[in-house]
Amino acid sequence: MFKVLVSDPISDLGIQQLMDANDVVVDKKTGLSEDELIAIIGEYDGLLVRSQTTVTEKIIAAGTNLKVIGRAGVGVDNINLEAATQRGVVVINAPDGNTITTCEHAFAMMMALARHIPQAYAKTINGVWDRKTFLGVELRGKTLGVLGMGRIGSEVAKRAKAFGMNILAYDPFLTADRAEKLEVKLASVDDIVRGADFITVHTPLTPETRHMISRPQFEVMKKGMRIVNCARGGVIDEMALVEAIDSGIVAGAAFDVFEKEPPQADHPFLSHPKIIVTPHLGASTVEAQENVAIDVSEQVLNILRNEPFINAVNIPPVAPSVMNKLQPYFTLGEKLGSFATQLTHGAISEINVEYAGDLSDVDTQPLTRYIVKGVLSRHFAGDVNIVNSMHLAKTRDVNVIVTKSPKTKGFTNLITVTLKADPDEERLVAGTLLQGYGERIVQVNKFPVDIAPEGHQILISHNDKPGIIGLVGTLLGENDVNIASMQVGRKIVGGAAIMLLTVDKAVPQQVLVKLAGLQEINTAEEVILL
Repeated sequence: MFKVLVSDPISDLGIQQLMDANDVVVDKKTGLSEDELIAIIGEYDGLLVRSQTTVTEKIIAAGTNLKVIGRAGVGVDNINLEAATQRGVVVINAPDGNTITTCEHAFAMMMALARHIPQAYAKTINGVWDRKTFLGVELRGKTLGVLGMGRIGSEVAKRAKAFGMNILAYDPFLTADRAEKLEVKLASVDDIVRGADFITVHTPLTPETRHMISRPQFEVMKKGMRIVNCARGGVIDEMALVEAIDSGIVAGAAFDVFEKEPPQADHPFLSHPKIIVTPHLGASTVEAQENVAIDVSEQVLNILRNEPFINAVNIPPVAPSVMNKLQPYFTLGEKLGSFATQLTHGAISEINVEYAGDLSDVDTQPLTRYIVKGVLSRHFAGDVNIVNSMHLAKTRDVNVIVTKSPKTKGFTNLITVTLKADPDEERLVAGTLLQGYGERIVQVNKFPVDIAPEGHQILISHNDKPGIIGLVGTLLGENDVNIASMQVGRKIVGGAAIMLLTVDKAVPQQVLVKLAGLQEINTAEEVILL
């Protein structure tokens, strides 16, 4: 018989699911202090929380029988994941339960924006009968740009089609085949910015998506377009948006999220007549709270019964013998995945991982998760981890293929990551651990190199001609970019070659443009491996 403690108010439907199981006893005790939880947690196999309970290292240490911690929601900031992992406690959440709710809120915001509903309501209840001021627009026939075609973005696109809208869709993992299945037009961010009448954002907040819509984007938008953000604060530059509205470029905006929550009392969104705001209500429906409670309860039961489960957010237990062999390669694997994806410009459709040498003799699944996390982190940031990385790849139709070979081309172990992307793009990065030197990248595409995967790097594709290195060094020096190390890779004298440099700091975009414009240089790209 298993015992589960529910320490936060959670939908009764989820709790009932646990109570209906004939092998589970459920105790509901909310509002407990840390000391009170520590005093009783030792008798429980599972702990179910929302955001009110902070599951500390001390609580987890006292949970001597604890096998699973379930979070009825998405965020797990209130749970000490490292402590749970060290104790072999699986932590799960419920990321899918709020999909429809958030989608519907985004669509409601778009419709309210199109018809000025909050502003008209405010005037009407204050005794002003004003039919002339609030001239709206129809959705039918308008172009909707969807930035981010994950679960929520795809559902928004489906509903927009029912309203007769034309859909332009962008997602770094949206292939032409998947776009066709979703019946949307594959587009770039620039296509959407220039062509959309409405834009709705459904991306995580990453270094790449932070302020992905800012002054340069607003300057080229259709006059009178409208914008909705029910995803993450910071994806849209808030101050630049206010300027765009005041200058007449943007007709209005609707935001459920802010860069800082709650916003300051003097935030311009709160008093602007053309901006609609709500206090992060995307997941706030009865159904969503019921769904996440049901989802997490189902997974708690699966874990307690040793049955297959999903949505874990920490690493599952791995045999010590396997862990000892794989652990030195975890950071290398993640960096190889990150390096490869930073070189890839199309929508990634396939991740090929080849293990050669001693690694071919062990179960490399944990290491593969690190590699896939590295590939996805550029676009998912903190939303991807070593447990959900394979699941996220599957949801975006990214095929992960693993092969093994005892032959290593001269290395004790070799990890090769190859990414395939639409339409016919392929990028390869290989690395190893060298005795006395640590992690090394030993191949980029078809070229051999030998460089540590760390810091800020510049990958230059060029023709193998005398004087190229001098030109590059001079230009970087003139722009105060110091070279820490340099590697040149080529297959034949005078043919195609690459130059891989490690530099001391981030490289300004204008410097990369100047590098690419030098004689005999084809491309210059920055790769960041921090």
